[in-house]
Amino acid sequence: HLVESGGGLVQAGGSLRLSCAASGSTFSRNAIAWYRQAPGKQRELVAVISSGGTPSYADSVKGRFTISRDNAKATVYLQMNSLKSEDTALYSCAARLPGSNGYGYWGQGTQVTVSS
Repeated sequence: HLVESGGGLVQAGGSLRLSCAASGSTFSRNAIAWYRQAPGKQRELVAVISSGGTPSYADSVKGRFTISRDNAKATVYLQMNSLKSEDTALYSCAARLPGSNGYGYWGQGTQVTVSS
């Protein structure tokens, strides 16, 4: 069970921090990803953090977004800086269990709107 929070309306150049809170005892062993989907566009992988804490990013957000995790709080964060209008989307987090090929658990999403 994943619950996102932290979305909202922000001006271009501003910052937001999204949170993805998880329940369950296996959180520390799960890779967690942030995806986003804008109206009329395909869902896009934004960032992933491995169970060991290794991050990876889409080229479109490198240098602006930072993914991190706090296993004690069973929470993954997405710090978004220098936001652009093209970052406007519904952001969702997803969990991949060890040994799984895909992300089998998804949250409902949190809306991020960047005004220019």
